[in-house]
Amino acid sequence: MKRTVCLPTEPIWGPHKNIQPYNPAYMYGAEYEDALLFNMPNQDEDVPCAVCRSSFHSTSIMIPGRAQCYPDWVKAYRGVLSAGSVGSPSPTPYACVDENPQALTGGGITNSEGRLLYQVRTVCGSLQCPPFENDKVLSCVCLK
Repeated sequence: MKRTVCLPTEPIWGPHKNIQPYNPAYMYGAEYEDALLFNMPNQDEDVPCAVCRSSFHSTSIMIPGRAQCYPDWVKAYRGVLSAGSVGSPSPTPYACVDENPQALTGGGITNSEGRLLYQVRTVCGSLQCPPFENDKVLSCVCLK
């Protein structure tokens, strides 16, 4: 399963940089696959790394399916729940993409088919409807 990894903007390579391994794994960047949803000028804009940090809160949790926090929780971010699509070669964990996402400066719009971010939509059945509605985009919020 692909996980989101934040790489530094200035890597320092180790001694094995140029070794040709047998059957390697690969590290790709992430791309916004839905230009309209993510308010990007183009599909395939590259995604920069972002980390939510707070020294004032003991719990950091992303709550999918809500555009507002529960009482006594602080809205530290608000966005759209995203993940790899069902047609992607490998499943991906969910990620909350900020409602005003940024593209990687100088990243371009080359379609590299790395980690692809799509909107997450509801499917009624094992997901109870109501309270949810079928085929709707999920929001995400919060920090406690």
